[in-house]
Amino acid sequence: MGYGKIKIGRYREIITVFTRYGFGMFFKRFSFHPFSISRNSKSNFRDNDDNCNASAGKRLRLALESLGPTFIKLGQLLSVRQDILPADIIEELKKLQDLVHPFPFSEVKELIEAEFNDELENIYKEFDIEPLAAASISQVHRAMLFSGKQVAVKVQRPGIEEIIDLDLDILKDMAHFIDGHTKYGKIYDFSNMVEDFGDIIKSELDFTKEGENSDTLMHNLSRDKGVTVPKVKWIYTTKRILTMEYVEGIKASDLDALAQAGIDPKNIAETISTSICNQILWDGFFHADPHPGNIQILTDGTIVLLDLGMVGYLNELSKAAIVDFFIGIVYRDSQAVVNAITRMDAFTEESDITNFRKSIDILIGKYLDKPMDKIKIDELLNDIFHIAFLNHIKTPNEFAILGKTLGTLQGLIEILAPEINPIMIAEPIAKKLFYQSLSYKNVSTHIKRSLLEYHNLFNEFPAAIRNILNKTENDNFTIQFEMKETNMFPKRLERSLNRMSFSLILLAISIIIAGVLISSSFIADTSTEMYLFNAKVLKSGLLLSIIILLGLVISMVRSRR
Repeated sequence: MGYGKIKIGRYREIITVFTRYGFGMFFKRFSFHPFSISRNSKSNFRDNDDNCNASAGKRLRLALESLGPTFIKLGQLLSVRQDILPADIIEELKKLQDLVHPFPFSEVKELIEAEFNDELENIYKEFDIEPLAAASISQVHRAMLFSGKQVAVKVQRPGIEEIIDLDLDILKDMAHFIDGHTKYGKIYDFSNMVEDFGDIIKSELDFTKEGENSDTLMHNLSRDKGVTVPKVKWIYTTKRILTMEYVEGIKASDLDALAQAGIDPKNIAETISTSICNQILWDGFFHADPHPGNIQILTDGTIVLLDLGMVGYLNELSKAAIVDFFIGIVYRDSQAVVNAITRMDAFTEESDITNFRKSIDILIGKYLDKPMDKIKIDELLNDIFHIAFLNHIKTPNEFAILGKTLGTLQGLIEILAPEINPIMIAEPIAKKLFYQSLSYKNVSTHIKRSLLEYHNLFNEFPAAIRNILNKTENDNFTIQFEMKETNMFPKRLERSLNRMSFSLILLAISIIIAGVLISSSFIADTSTEMYLFNAKVLKSGLLLSIIILLGLVISMVRSRR
């Protein structure tokens, strides 16, 4: 079967699933029928009444779960986009489950042997047939190396890469359609979002990337006592097979087991919060999904972070903006919050920056009376995302992932120690980084960098001037001016000329009248007839001057209107 027919079949499946869960009217409203797949019958868009009684969020979640790994991952990422979706749908998307039936051991064995070009028995001394866990992209088996070391082996689901490639191709079509046919497409650029999503999910398909993430985080965590990640066994790792240390600990949310082991949940909460905040603010590289299933607690209290498939990255500019954002929250400075978001290049032509600033001022005022330990980071971020949505401001992808991470962390902390607040943990770290940025070393480094940029600019300046002169000599130099309201220019020019004409006429009459007055003074005693003539001229001149003056005033008043 050709790729085109496979793609059409998948389109049909997607439309059928969404229609079954009550979203058929979307396709009908926008006449979305790629490859003519929906032209055969109007009934294709008839929603299933049995599912229409449930909330829109629940129906969307069930539809995404039915469509498989690509749409589940998409829903998980959308669950952090409070700037796009309403709160009730966000809450449902947070419940997305990525639990599916495991694939047969025969396929596991076949894939491992193909990857290593050897028999399974020659690679692992022991290998459990039953998986420890199964998800839509992979499943994990327990095994033993010939050294006797217990390991966890993550095996990619056969054929999953082809399915995801197909779904990404379809999502690109849908995003392009939405961008071209809806006002939201012009604001949010869904095509670019799909590109970013494709990069994320493609990265998750390459298990060597996850291994590299683990090594990077392990190096960074050397600063945080009591937090680590499983060590990757690179000899037994490929793009589709990941082998790492097997960790058998207590699930972070299991309070009874923690109590039996004599582990204080409050200490665990403080350590995890400090580590995640350090990862975000110091390193700009952080575990993006710290939910209880991804955190194991060893009997000695060591915290082990699992599943580094999804991580967050912050470049130096974004990291500095995030620090400023937290400083703005701590000091209740709305201007600092707005400036931090501005530095993330979140504004578009449709953005209402003035109203955004006012709304942030009101939001900060709402939290002024609350002590810092009572401010919920997830609620605060939800409010900011909602204000951004109302003012047509895009939420940068890294900021959305950061919001998801802190929201997930907030949920875990509320289980372990509700009295602890991630903002209180982040506050001293952000302040320290802020003051460090003002240190002599950092300032001098910034000055040196600026001097280097000016040095390069001065080096390029002569060449630029020479280029302009060469173009001038060759008659190939043009300067373009953009004049605003050019359609009003002829009218304004005409008004100016009219005023100038009136003024010249008035000046001429004034000179004539002045001449009459002067001549009258000389001949008034010698000729009565000349005196009467001059008087008539004077009266006529004054009357004409008054008429012209009134006309000039009326013209000026009308031109202002």
